[in-house]
Amino acid sequence: MMLFDHVVIPVASEEDAIATCASLDPYLDGIERVTAVHVIEKAGGAPDKAPLEKRREDAAEFLAVVDSRLGQSVAVDSRIVYGTDVVERLFEVADDVGASTLAFRARGGSRIVRLLTGDTATRLVTDPPIPVVSLPAQEED
Repeated sequence: MMLFDHVVIPVASEEDAIATCASLDPYLDGIERVTAVHVIEKAGGAPDKAPLEKRREDAAEFLAVVDSRLGQSVAVDSRIVYGTDVVERLFEVADDVGASTLAFRARGGSRIVRLLTGDTATRLVTDPPIPVVSLPAQEED
């Protein structure tokens, strides 16, 4: 098994899907399968940010971008999952699908924003159950 046999990628938005696909593109020769995951964050007792159906529709659109950009080169699966802990849910999906690696593209944000909101990137790379790769930024098509 190669390190990049089956890669899970988190997808937060359409822009994130485009950027992540562009960053992953140079490595597709060594990848057999990509599972794109969008986590719909549940508020854990507080009101949700938007109606659930709208969030599902948006998630399906984000994931369709991945399929359209990578589907010609590798097998692409998509998952929409729900949870209060995005990182936990990503690793649960990785385990469920038997992924060998989780690859992500770090998103912007100031240090104060990351401090106040919790830095997902840091949580992804701190004691992960599978290898985690931070993808470099690439020029988008």
